Amino acid sequence: MTTSHVLFDVTEGIATLTLNDAPRMNPLSPELMAGCLKALERVHDDSEVRALLITGAGKAFCVGADLSAFDPSAMGDPCSSAGQIVGNLLSQGGNPLVSGLRSLPVPVVCAVNGAAAGGGTGLALAADVVIAARSAFFYLPFTPALGLIPDAGASWLLPRAVGRARAMGLTLMGNRLSAQEAAQWGLIWACVDDEGLSAQGLHIAQKLARLPAHAVQEVRELYRNSEVNTFAQQIVFERERQMELADRPSFDEGVRAFLEKREPRFQSRD
Repeated sequence: MTTSHVLFDVTEGIATLTLNDAPRMNPLSPELMAGCLKALERVHDDSEVRALLITGAGKAFCVGADLSAFDPSAMGDPCSSAGQIVGNLLSQGGNPLVSGLRSLPVPVVCAVNGAAAGGGTGLALAADVVIAARSAFFYLPFTPALGLIPDAGASWLLPRAVGRARAMGLTLMGNRLSAQEAAQWGLIWACVDDEGLSAQGLHIAQKLARLPAHAVQEVRELYRNSEVNTFAQQIVFERERQMELADRPSFDEGVRAFLEKREPRFQSRD
Protein backbone atom coordinates (compact mmCIF):
# COMPACT_ATOMS: atom_id res chain seq x y z
CA MET A 1 0.00 0.00 0.00
CA THR A 2 1.47 3.33 -1.10
CA THR A 3 -0.01 6.83 -1.26
CA SER A 4 1.53 10.12 -2.27
CA HIS A 5 2.17 10.92 1.40
CA VAL A 6 2.94 7.49 2.86
CA LEU A 7 5.03 4.52 1.74
CA PHE A 8 4.13 1.13 3.19
CA ASP A 9 5.78 -2.21 2.63
CA VAL A 10 5.81 -5.63 4.28
CA THR A 11 8.89 -7.82 3.87
CA GLU A 12 9.47 -11.04 5.80
CA GLY A 13 7.06 -10.06 8.55
CA ILE A 14 8.42 -6.52 9.03
CA ALA A 15 6.11 -3.67 8.01
CA THR A 16 7.83 -0.39 7.15
CA LEU A 17 5.86 2.86 7.21
CA THR A 18 7.64 5.88 5.72
CA LEU A 19 6.28 9.41 6.02
CA ASN A 20 6.68 10.61 2.45
CA ASP A 21 6.18 14.34 2.13
CA ALA A 22 9.89 15.11 2.13
CA PRO A 23 9.80 18.53 0.39
CA ARG A 24 7.66 19.85 3.25
CA MET A 25 9.51 17.83 5.94
CA ASN A 26 6.60 15.43 6.49
CA PRO A 27 4.00 17.63 8.25
CA LEU A 28 1.01 15.98 9.87
CA SER A 29 -1.40 16.91 7.10
CA PRO A 30 -4.82 15.24 6.91
CA GLU A 31 -3.59 13.27 3.88
CA LEU A 32 -0.48 11.98 5.64
CA MET A 33 -2.36 11.03 8.80
CA ALA A 34 -5.06 9.26 6.78
CA GLY A 35 -2.39 7.25 4.99
CA CYS A 36 -0.78 6.32 8.30
CA LEU A 37 -4.11 5.21 9.77
CA LYS A 38 -4.74 2.97 6.76
CA ALA A 39 -1.29 1.45 7.23
CA LEU A 40 -2.02 0.75 10.90
CA GLU A 41 -5.23 -1.02 9.88
CA ARG A 42 -3.20 -3.22 7.55
CA VAL A 43 -0.72 -4.05 10.31
CA HIS A 44 -3.53 -4.85 12.73
CA ASP A 45 -5.36 -7.11 10.29
CA ASP A 46 -2.36 -8.93 8.75
CA SER A 47 -1.29 -11.74 11.07
CA GLU A 48 1.91 -12.18 9.03
CA VAL A 49 3.19 -8.81 10.28
CA ARG A 50 5.33 -9.28 13.39
CA ALA A 51 6.74 -5.73 13.85
CA LEU A 52 6.32 -2.19 12.50
CA LEU A 53 9.16 0.20 11.66
CA ILE A 54 8.36 3.91 11.19
CA THR A 55 10.67 6.50 9.68
CA GLY A 56 10.57 9.60 7.49
CA ALA A 57 11.70 10.39 3.98
CA GLY A 58 14.17 13.19 3.36
CA LYS A 59 15.89 15.37 5.95
CA ALA A 60 13.17 15.36 8.61
CA PHE A 61 11.14 12.77 10.45
CA CYS A 62 8.07 14.94 11.04
CA VAL A 63 7.71 18.66 11.75
CA GLY A 64 4.26 18.42 13.29
CA ALA A 65 1.24 20.41 12.16
CA ASP A 66 1.13 21.98 8.72
CA LEU A 67 1.03 25.62 9.84
CA SER A 68 0.52 26.86 6.29
CA ALA A 69 -3.03 25.51 6.57
CA PHE A 70 -3.74 28.23 9.15
CA ASP A 71 -2.87 31.12 6.85
CA PRO A 72 -6.12 33.17 6.91
CA SER A 73 -5.97 33.49 3.12
CA ALA A 74 -5.72 29.69 2.77
CA MET A 75 -8.34 28.58 5.30
CA GLY A 76 -11.11 27.01 3.25
CA ASP A 77 -14.01 27.29 5.69
CA PRO A 78 -14.47 30.83 7.02
CA CYS A 79 -16.97 29.48 9.55
CA SER A 80 -14.36 27.31 11.27
CA SER A 81 -12.00 28.88 13.77
CA ALA A 82 -8.36 27.86 14.06
CA GLY A 83 -9.27 26.11 17.30
CA GLN A 84 -11.97 24.06 15.59
CA ILE A 85 -9.57 23.07 12.82
CA VAL A 86 -6.93 22.00 15.35
CA GLY A 87 -9.53 20.04 17.29
CA ASN A 88 -10.65 18.22 14.16
CA LEU A 89 -7.08 17.42 13.15
CA LEU A 90 -6.41 15.89 16.55
CA SER A 91 -9.68 14.01 16.92
CA GLN A 92 -9.70 12.66 13.37
CA GLY A 93 -5.97 12.16 12.80
CA GLY A 94 -3.39 12.85 15.48
CA ASN A 95 -5.06 11.21 18.46
CA PRO A 96 -6.20 8.05 16.63
CA LEU A 97 -2.72 7.77 15.15
CA VAL A 98 -0.75 7.83 18.40
CA SER A 99 -3.39 5.75 20.20
CA GLY A 100 -3.35 3.25 17.36
CA LEU A 101 0.42 2.89 17.53
CA ARG A 102 0.31 2.23 21.26
CA SER A 103 -2.35 -0.45 20.90
CA LEU A 104 -1.06 -2.38 17.88
CA PRO A 105 -0.64 -6.14 18.48
CA VAL A 106 3.00 -5.91 17.32
CA PRO A 107 6.07 -4.01 18.58
CA VAL A 108 6.64 -0.58 17.04
CA VAL A 109 10.11 0.80 16.29
CA CYS A 110 10.63 4.43 15.29
CA ALA A 111 13.81 5.48 13.49
CA VAL A 112 13.96 9.28 13.72
CA ASN A 113 15.97 10.40 10.71
CA GLY A 114 15.85 14.17 11.29
CA ALA A 115 13.79 16.82 13.03
CA ALA A 116 10.94 15.55 15.20
CA ALA A 117 9.06 18.74 16.02
CA GLY A 118 5.70 19.45 17.61
CA GLY A 119 3.33 16.57 17.00
CA GLY A 120 6.21 14.74 15.36
CA THR A 121 7.71 14.29 18.82
CA GLY A 122 4.49 12.74 20.11
CA LEU A 123 4.35 10.48 17.07
CA ALA A 124 7.90 9.24 17.63
CA LEU A 125 7.43 8.68 21.35
CA ALA A 126 4.31 6.59 20.75
CA ALA A 127 6.58 3.78 19.51
CA ASP A 128 7.87 1.06 21.83
CA VAL A 129 11.53 1.55 20.90
CA VAL A 130 12.85 4.83 19.49
CA ILE A 131 16.26 5.37 17.94
CA ALA A 132 17.48 8.56 16.31
CA ALA A 133 20.19 9.56 13.88
CA ARG A 134 22.98 11.62 15.43
CA SER A 135 21.88 14.64 13.35
CA ALA A 136 18.26 14.36 14.51
CA PHE A 137 16.68 16.47 17.23
CA PHE A 138 13.45 16.89 19.17
CA TYR A 139 11.76 20.28 19.38
CA LEU A 140 8.55 21.47 21.08
CA PRO A 141 7.61 24.88 19.62
CA PHE A 142 4.06 24.81 20.98
CA THR A 143 4.35 27.26 23.88
CA PRO A 144 7.22 29.66 23.01
CA ALA A 145 6.37 29.95 19.31
CA LEU A 146 2.60 29.46 19.18
CA GLY A 147 1.12 29.93 22.66
CA LEU A 148 -0.14 26.33 22.64
CA ILE A 149 0.58 23.22 24.69
CA PRO A 150 2.16 19.91 23.60
CA ASP A 151 -0.28 17.47 22.04
CA ALA A 152 -0.32 14.11 20.20
CA GLY A 153 0.32 12.46 23.54
CA ALA A 154 3.57 14.31 24.22
CA SER A 155 2.30 15.83 27.47
CA TRP A 156 1.72 12.30 28.83
CA LEU A 157 4.77 10.59 27.36
CA LEU A 158 7.44 13.24 27.90
CA PRO A 159 7.35 13.69 31.72
CA ARG A 160 7.14 9.93 32.23
CA ALA A 161 10.28 9.49 30.17
CA VAL A 162 12.46 12.34 31.43
CA GLY A 163 10.74 13.71 34.54
CA ARG A 164 8.69 16.84 35.18
CA ALA A 165 11.62 19.26 35.44
CA ARG A 166 13.09 18.39 32.07
CA ALA A 167 9.67 18.15 30.43
CA MET A 168 8.77 21.63 31.69
CA GLY A 169 12.10 23.12 30.63
CA LEU A 170 11.95 21.59 27.17
CA THR A 171 8.37 22.81 26.70
CA LEU A 172 8.83 26.35 27.99
CA MET A 173 12.34 27.12 26.76
CA GLY A 174 11.86 25.81 23.24
CA ASN A 175 15.36 24.35 23.07
CA ARG A 176 16.24 21.72 20.52
CA LEU A 177 17.13 18.43 22.21
CA SER A 178 19.79 16.60 20.21
CA ALA A 179 19.53 12.87 19.63
CA GLN A 180 22.58 12.31 21.82
CA GLU A 181 21.03 14.31 24.68
CA ALA A 182 17.70 12.52 24.17
CA ALA A 183 19.47 9.18 24.66
CA GLN A 184 21.31 10.49 27.73
CA TRP A 185 18.03 11.75 29.21
CA GLY A 186 16.33 8.39 28.62
CA LEU A 187 13.84 9.84 26.13
CA ILE A 188 14.91 7.38 23.41
CA TRP A 189 16.63 4.00 23.32
CA ALA A 190 19.72 4.99 21.35
CA CYS A 191 21.46 7.59 19.20
CA VAL A 192 23.16 6.06 16.16
CA ASP A 193 25.28 7.32 13.30
CA ASP A 194 23.20 8.70 10.45
CA GLU A 195 24.45 6.16 7.92
CA GLY A 196 23.55 3.28 10.23
CA LEU A 197 20.03 4.39 11.16
CA SER A 198 18.10 2.33 8.60
CA ALA A 199 20.05 -0.85 9.24
CA GLN A 200 19.81 -0.47 13.01
CA GLY A 201 16.08 0.24 12.86
CA LEU A 202 15.51 -2.86 10.77
CA HIS A 203 17.73 -4.94 13.06
CA ILE A 204 15.71 -3.91 16.11
CA ALA A 205 12.41 -4.57 14.34
CA GLN A 206 13.61 -8.04 13.32
CA LYS A 207 14.71 -8.78 16.87
CA LEU A 208 11.39 -7.69 18.35
CA ALA A 209 9.51 -9.65 15.68
CA ARG A 210 10.94 -12.84 17.20
CA LEU A 211 9.28 -12.16 20.55
CA PRO A 212 6.23 -14.17 21.64
CA ALA A 213 3.26 -12.63 19.86
CA HIS A 214 1.57 -11.49 23.07
CA ALA A 215 4.70 -10.18 24.80
CA VAL A 216 4.51 -6.53 23.76
CA GLN A 217 0.91 -6.11 24.89
CA GLU A 218 1.76 -7.70 28.21
CA VAL A 219 4.76 -5.43 28.79
CA ARG A 220 2.81 -2.33 27.74
CA GLU A 221 0.04 -3.20 30.21
CA LEU A 222 2.58 -3.96 32.93
CA TYR A 223 4.15 -0.51 32.72
CA ARG A 224 0.81 1.26 32.34
CA ASN A 225 -0.27 -0.30 35.62
CA SER A 226 3.00 0.66 37.26
CA GLU A 227 2.15 4.32 36.66
CA VAL A 228 -0.91 4.15 38.92
CA ASN A 229 -0.31 1.17 41.22
CA THR A 230 1.38 1.23 44.58
CA PHE A 231 4.38 -1.08 44.91
CA ALA A 232 2.23 -3.57 46.82
CA GLN A 233 -0.44 -3.50 44.08
CA GLN A 234 2.14 -3.88 41.35
CA ILE A 235 3.79 -7.01 42.74
CA VAL A 236 0.36 -8.59 43.08
CA PHE A 237 -0.35 -7.69 39.45
CA GLU A 238 3.01 -9.18 38.42
CA ARG A 239 2.20 -12.43 40.21
CA GLU A 240 -1.24 -12.70 38.59
CA ARG A 241 0.14 -12.14 35.10
CA GLN A 242 3.07 -14.54 35.61
CA MET A 243 0.72 -17.30 36.71
CA GLU A 244 -1.34 -16.93 33.54
CA LEU A 245 1.64 -16.48 31.21
CA ALA A 246 3.58 -19.44 32.58
CA ASP A 247 0.77 -21.71 31.37
CA ARG A 248 1.12 -20.51 27.77
CA PRO A 249 3.05 -22.35 25.03
CA SER A 250 5.65 -19.58 24.79
CA PHE A 251 6.92 -20.27 28.31
CA ASP A 252 7.17 -23.99 27.60
CA GLU A 253 9.09 -23.24 24.38
CA GLY A 254 11.41 -20.86 26.23
CA VAL A 255 12.25 -23.48 28.84
CA ARG A 256 12.81 -26.16 26.19
CA ALA A 257 15.08 -23.83 24.21
CA PHE A 258 17.12 -23.06 27.35
CA LEU A 259 17.54 -26.74 28.16
CA GLU A 260 18.41 -27.60 24.55
CA LYS A 261 20.83 -24.65 24.29
CA ARG A 262 19.14 -23.08 21.25
CA GLU A 263 17.22 -19.95 20.36
CA PRO A 264 13.48 -20.16 21.15
CA ARG A 265 11.05 -20.35 18.24
CA PHE A 266 7.86 -18.62 19.26
CA GLN A 267 4.52 -18.87 17.50
CA SER A 268 3.29 -16.25 15.04
CA ARG A 269 0.28 -14.06 15.67
CA ASP A 270 -3.07 -15.79 15.57
